[in-house]
Amino acid sequence: MQHHQIVSREQWIIARKAHLAREKELTAARERLAEQRRALPWVKVDKAYQFDGPNGIVPLGDLFKGRPQLVVQHVMFAPDWDAACKSCSFWADGFERMVPHLAARDTSMAAVSLAPSAKLEAFKKRMGWTFDWVSSGGTDFNRDCGVTFSQEEVATGEPRYNFGTTAIYGSELPGISVFYRDDAGEIFHTYSCFARGLDMMNAAYQYLDLTPLGRHEEGLPYPMDWVRLRDQYEPQAAKASRCHE
Repeated sequence: MQHHQIVSREQWIIARKAHLAREKELTAARERLAEQRRALPWVKVDKAYQFDGPNGIVPLGDLFKGRPQLVVQHVMFAPDWDAACKSCSFWADGFERMVPHLAARDTSMAAVSLAPSAKLEAFKKRMGWTFDWVSSGGTDFNRDCGVTFSQEEVATGEPRYNFGTTAIYGSELPGISVFYRDDAGEIFHTYSCFARGLDMMNAAYQYLDLTPLGRHEEGLPYPMDWVRLRDQYEPQAAKASRCHE
């Protein structure tokens, strides 16, 4: 970055407009892809999934809150963990304030994890989150949605994650599942995405992609090694002081 090309404002405008043309191509392609996504076939949900919430049992249908659409964020939080996955929490910080906006477009949103409800509520309070978060522990929901695997499955290293395209690298993996409920109360699974398919739902990453340094993850042990729970980042003042020692 120390030797980046420097040009006049006029030259910058020319280069920026050329890049804008490519951005417009991507926007048009993304809109076509979204239209094709909406046209995908659906699968009827035949299992009567019931979750554990802070006020007792919550059937899948209740998560819709009277709306026809439901987005479920699968937050990695195993029963024996003390906290949710830091990367999943990064996503949760992003959608925390989106819930009312989604509701205005007939869409409810909820987080689902394997950990017991009491752990979810305690962590939710710590993070200051307000979205619905229920436990799927004791149900097949996570496995049926392709985000929970047995230790035996993990040991095989077989590509069972992300529709069989990616090797399983842990018993708990991230994902998003989308459901539709019709006027008769029948529920349909309409869409799921995993791995890099979750990328665009993280607004912070999209902002970083606009900057000169981008995500700045080169050379890390793995791309999200830098991510911390929101209350675990080193204060900027302390960080600056340490850098000058």
